[in-house]
Amino acid sequence: MATLEQKLTELLQGSVEDLGCELWGIQTQRAGRFMTVCLFIDKDGGVTVEDCADVSRQVSAILDVEDPIADKYNLEVSSPGLDRPLFTLAQYERYVGQEIAVHLRIPVADRRKWQGKLEKIENDMLTLIVDNQPQTLVFGNIQKANVVPKF
Repeated sequence: MATLEQKLTELLQGSVEDLGCELWGIQTQRAGRFMTVCLFIDKDGGVTVEDCADVSRQVSAILDVEDPIADKYNLEVSSPGLDRPLFTLAQYERYVGQEIAVHLRIPVADRRKWQGKLEKIENDMLTLIVDNQPQTLVFGNIQKANVVPKF
């Protein structure tokens, strides 16, 4: 069964791409009866406020017609930022050699939180270098992850 995020991605990806942006990912958060739907968009040269406004108008119209969300919700459209969340294996592959932070669904070695240099990806296995030791994590066990920005 597909998650709400997966259904929204399938529904909205083409329209976001038609506006010259990449749909980086979607996160939903519930607070009581209300939901926040956050779309992250990206494009070469960076995302502008106008890009966010254009995508917001287009996506709002689609969501009004298709009505995939049963509850009241707020729509947010933004750039993924420097500490961008990672959603797909292809996105992880872009950041091989960089530091990422990972939160797991099921603990590995009694830890759910890991941070280290992403060394490689093979099939659906990610290898992080944590404290100079390789740690292999299964992609399907990752609840959320993001790039750790360098300043």
